[in-house]
Amino acid sequence: MKVFVIVPAAGLGTRMAPPSGAPSAGRARKKAPTKQFKELGGVPILVHTLRKFAATPSVYEIIVALRKDEIAGFRTQVEKQYPEILSKRLQMVEGGEHRQDSVASAMARTAADPEDIVLVHDAVRPFVTPDIIGNVIEAAHKHGAAIAGWPAVDTVKQVERTADGALIKATIPRASIVMAQTPQGFRYSILKKAFDDALADGFLGTDEASLIERAGLPVAVVMGSPRNIKITTPADMELAEFYLKTETQ
Repeated sequence: MKVFVIVPAAGLGTRMAPPSGAPSAGRARKKAPTKQFKELGGVPILVHTLRKFAATPSVYEIIVALRKDEIAGFRTQVEKQYPEILSKRLQMVEGGEHRQDSVASAMARTAADPEDIVLVHDAVRPFVTPDIIGNVIEAAHKHGAAIAGWPAVDTVKQVERTADGALIKATIPRASIVMAQTPQGFRYSILKKAFDDALADGFLGTDEASLIERAGLPVAVVMGSPRNIKITTPADMELAEFYLKTETQ
């Protein structure tokens, strides 16, 4: 059994951008990097993420889906500054408009057998741990599909959107709620069929697990971590800087 890791990293990360009315530093201000390339402790977030999987012995290959105009530059940067990532047969492919398109593009470049495991991980979750990765692999091998998740802490409300705003319809028991994280892991045969079916039906899921759920198959949940955050906003970046300091101490 081989383990393939897919990292969709073709998103624009608009929530990380400053407000549209924020003052610029100059009329010819340099274009800000997309969030996966923003530096955390002097290193791109994406590199921190890839290092975690490159350091995982069971990982056979890593495929990163990027925007077409970012592939050459990132490949050069990795070769010159972060060659340790290349130890896992690193591939870079062109991503698509949606996450699902990027993952499909990466899957098309894998040479996975039906029983091999495919992990999909957010490019901007750099604090995933070896235990989480290992537990998702083990659960995916056993059950066919698994994700990392974290129990909901806040009270969860179901709402109805109206012209005047949101109205609460029900309170959902927290015991039945988990906040989905990544990696999400699957047997290749299961994930491939779910993607093919979604493409045929024109269905766009919010994550890979949603495609498996749609097929009526079970998805196991293993314990994630409150530190396994997805860096999406400037506030997340501040928290990530704190986590990085404590991780390297």
